[in-house]
Amino acid sequence: MEHAADISVSLDADLTINAIAVNPVAASLGCLDHWVGRPFEDFLAEESRIKFRDRISAARNDDSGLPMRMELNHVDNATWDFPVAYSAHRIPDGGVLLLGRDMQPLAELQRSLVSEQLARERDYQKLRAEEACFRVVLDTSETAIVLIDPKQGRIRDLNGVAAGLLGTIAASLNGSVLAQCFEGRRREELGEALQAAASGDEGRGIEVVCRRTGRPLTLYPRFFRAASELVLVCRIAGSGETAEDGDATFFLGELFSGSTDAIVLTDSKGLIREANEAFLMMADAALLRNVRDQPLADFLSRGAIDQKLIFEAADQDTRLRSYNTQVISPVGSRTSVDISAARLRQGNGAYGYGLIIRDVTRRDSLDAEAGPLVISEDAMKHMMDLVGTASLKELVSATSDVVEKMCIETALQLTSNNRVAAADMLGLSRQSLYVKLRKHGFIDDSDSN
Repeated sequence: MEHAADISVSLDADLTINAIAVNPVAASLGCLDHWVGRPFEDFLAEESRIKFRDRISAARNDDSGLPMRMELNHVDNATWDFPVAYSAHRIPDGGVLLLGRDMQPLAELQRSLVSEQLARERDYQKLRAEEACFRVVLDTSETAIVLIDPKQGRIRDLNGVAAGLLGTIAASLNGSVLAQCFEGRRREELGEALQAAASGDEGRGIEVVCRRTGRPLTLYPRFFRAASELVLVCRIAGSGETAEDGDATFFLGELFSGSTDAIVLTDSKGLIREANEAFLMMADAALLRNVRDQPLADFLSRGAIDQKLIFEAADQDTRLRSYNTQVISPVGSRTSVDISAARLRQGNGAYGYGLIIRDVTRRDSLDAEAGPLVISEDAMKHMMDLVGTASLKELVSATSDVVEKMCIETALQLTSNNRVAAADMLGLSRQSLYVKLRKHGFIDDSDSN
């Protein structure tokens, strides 16, 4: 019996041990002959006693004859405990034969795994602390620094000062190819030049021209090794710049990212290229990539009409001082805004648009609390003159005509007398708008434009 399991225990009908055998292979269990003649429960941990009684009772009431399995924790000599997985077999005389497998090796393995997991978590926390220190040092440095993967030529990390010199924000450059930031530079050619400069002893720089700003810059590369991986770190300096110039670039980048007003940069077609955190919050977007390359019109209440009017005004006067509309997020929330826009030209001749979008929801709510729409004195005098000469129904109709005329006049002013755009803005067909224009005297019957 001692070779059938690590431990074999024979119990009589009263669950008293009448025989016990320990497999010589399981030497860690030691000699258990002193268990014989004593109740089996005397050598069980408190939580295992209840389990043992329930399982033995279930086994005795089970007519299938199948063994009942249970895991029990033994105690002996007050300090020694060990787990055993038993299968209980009924004996014809009412006794029970327990065949057990020593679970101590498995328990030791589990404890070892837990200890290893705890050690890994401590190492992970230490690594996170070191990464946090690295991030703070990188972001607070006044020197423009870019970390590059020398094999792929891609940007691994950079700080805000470097992003400012490259004409954008750091989040938009991580993972991009460094050569794409400069005019007339191919990835292979720039990579070879950087490696050659980093391998030299004279510390010479690489002259480049920023694609976004057209500004000449100098790259000073240097190799270092991190965890057996080769990394290229580049310091970026503006050619001939003074300390004040570098500070100005840094502060502009900080202003862009930290402004409470939303700032958006688009290309000439109105596709969003850059946006700060304030716009992401307004558009209910978690990350910049959620809005990048999306049409600005998708976020404006009047869609393409708003975008067209803003860009046309910026094209005519180079910049637009104020335009009122609403920003709509993909989830349907609306924010009343005042937009200022300017046409921006890059060094390569391409152009785009820069927009400052100010939330005026509170101002609008205050205006609403202040009272209803104010009608001009002439319109008010006209309505007062009608009192006593017309019925109330006719007075209400006349008032509606005054409000309708004011709305049409406002739409024409916003669209610079573009009647097609005004019709879209008012939700009218072009034919209906012409009827109302003639009704209110904006055009005569001979005017077909």
